[in-house]
Amino acid sequence: VILVGHSAGGLSVTSSIHKFPKKISLAVYIAATMLKFGFQTDEDLKDGVPELSEHGDVYELGFGLGPEHPPTSALIKPEYRRKLLYHMSPQQECALAALLMRPGPVLALTTAKVEEKGQEVEEHVPRVYIKTLHDRVMKPEQQEAMMKKWPPREAYEVDSDHSPFFSNPFVLFGLLIKAAVSVGSPI
Repeated sequence: VILVGHSAGGLSVTSSIHKFPKKISLAVYIAATMLKFGFQTDEDLKDGVPELSEHGDVYELGFGLGPEHPPTSALIKPEYRRKLLYHMSPQQECALAALLMRPGPVLALTTAKVEEKGQEVEEHVPRVYIKTLHDRVMKPEQQEAMMKKWPPREAYEVDSDHSPFFSNPFVLFGLLIKAAVSVGSPI
């Protein structure tokens, strides 16, 4: 099995490789949160959570536990999506993505932690990181900080916004094939 996670999906990849290290041949993170044990420290939050306040009030927040509690979900407002998520992507891809966009479980994601179970993860599951060079959500410096803390086996770069599957799909596809071949996976 090869797991691929984009953005906050990196947390699910990390959780899976901790739970099933012998069943996964490769973990690929694309502009993704790659923290060995999830959000354990303030530094982890700084590195792994998008900081978009410089753009203003960009989120529609949901308060599933009531207005007196922290938000439980977040969705980037329509007027900010192109600027933040898809500024290098074709317009038709942005329109399609807008139809599929759903709120993210922000409370669950920012409190995600993985139990430490020794070195098994590093020994059994090679990781590849694909850095998006023009990302306005998971900024390149955040991606670098996570790679420095938990170095992957390989790191690639793609000339892309936060959504390389729209803005540079052929290069992304090539990097995914290269990553799979590097661990001897059949394609």
